[in-house]
Amino acid sequence: MTGSSPTEMPFLEHLEELRWRLFKIALALAIGIGAAFILIFSKQIDVVAILSEPIRPFIRGKLIVTHPGDLFDIAMDAAITLGLIGASPVIVWQIWGFLSPALYQHEKKIVIPALVGAAMLFLMGMALAFQYVIPVTLAFFSSFQSDVVEIMPTVKDYMGFVISMCLAFGAVFELPVVIALLSAMGLVQPQLLAKFRRHAAVGCLVAAAIITPGSDPTSLLLLTIPLYALYEVSITLSRIITRRRDRSLTAEVA
Repeated sequence: MTGSSPTEMPFLEHLEELRWRLFKIALALAIGIGAAFILIFSKQIDVVAILSEPIRPFIRGKLIVTHPGDLFDIAMDAAITLGLIGASPVIVWQIWGFLSPALYQHEKKIVIPALVGAAMLFLMGMALAFQYVIPVTLAFFSSFQSDVVEIMPTVKDYMGFVISMCLAFGAVFELPVVIALLSAMGLVQPQLLAKFRRHAAVGCLVAAAIITPGSDPTSLLLLTIPLYALYEVSITLSRIITRRRDRSLTAEVA
């Protein structure tokens, strides 16, 4: 896709370019996942040890395994996740290379910051969940521990809990980017967002209840608060983007 307009390239050439870009994406994924699996298999990266950090202060022994294949499944899931992260620059670059010729100049200026912001916010959400939310949630669970009971969580259940919490927080942190893109396209107005603040607060609570695993109030509250804070940030971003958009339209008319 090298022309100034996507219509200048024949349809079959579009398909051929798409095929080669998909091939490059698949190759990058294969290399990334393969390299990650080698690092995990050779114990260069101990995934279980890293992800078990938050729960160590709350258990006396070790995490237990109830099936011989659990650790292999965790290693494969970790390899796929790390492979996706490692290959993400190639994936984004190939997608951008295919779509960018079809975008206007002002749309290109929006997409690139949005992609960078989305990646940063996703990582921030995962880091917040792993470093703060998960330890606080585990502390809440452990407060019900009795002397006649010993907590012996399985590796599979615990890893599923950690991964789901991290992914949930990473996903909800994308809210400002989504609102910013919708505002840039004129589909969302900041006045409308501000008007529905109360509804948004209830929506954040409901969304947190759906996203968080289990039914403990701690993780529910710890997700609802940043989710609503992100909604307020989204209103501010929407105002800034809408003002710039209106100024640009006024300048073009003039």
